[in-house]
Amino acid sequence: MPSGARRGKRAAALAERARRVRLLVMDVDGVLTDGRMVLSERGDELKFFHTHDGVAVALAKRAGLKTALVTGETSTIAKTRGDKLGVDTVVLGARRKGEVLDALLASFGLPAAAAAWIGDDLLDVPALERVGLAIAVADATGPAKAVAHLVTRARGGAGAVREAVELILEAQGVRRAIVNGYIRDHGGSPARWR
Repeated sequence: MPSGARRGKRAAALAERARRVRLLVMDVDGVLTDGRMVLSERGDELKFFHTHDGVAVALAKRAGLKTALVTGETSTIAKTRGDKLGVDTVVLGARRKGEVLDALLASFGLPAAAAAWIGDDLLDVPALERVGLAIAVADATGPAKAVAHLVTRARGGAGAVREAVELILEAQGVRRAIVNGYIRDHGGSPARWR
């Protein structure tokens, strides 16, 4: 099979997986942040989040997707960020993310095929193996990339979540309407865009 035909077949399969997504689950460190953990002399922890990824969560929710943040860390920063974004569920201290995914699916009454997981490292692999749409960020580890259906062009903390959400909304045929609605609701007139 020619390489162009293989790429077309992979793109069609990816779009089909994205069309089924009803739950978007995101790791925090390395996905919503660049993975660095900044500590002050007093031990205070700081994390840097990208505003484009925050808007992506708003777009996903506007499209009717359920959202969750799942992190292996116990820092309350993830909870604070999740609350600010209106995320449906935030799970801290998740060391067995595959089992956390199973619990999320049960709580939302969804099959694994209806979930997308965005991850970057080893703790994410069990969940990435279970979901209908497994997404690794550009700077993810080799094992995470190996099980992913999609590897983003953007790095973690630099718009990778936005890229993934826009792909999902495009596959579901609602991207333009969702984005235009967001612009209108914030006082703008939708401009021509791609």
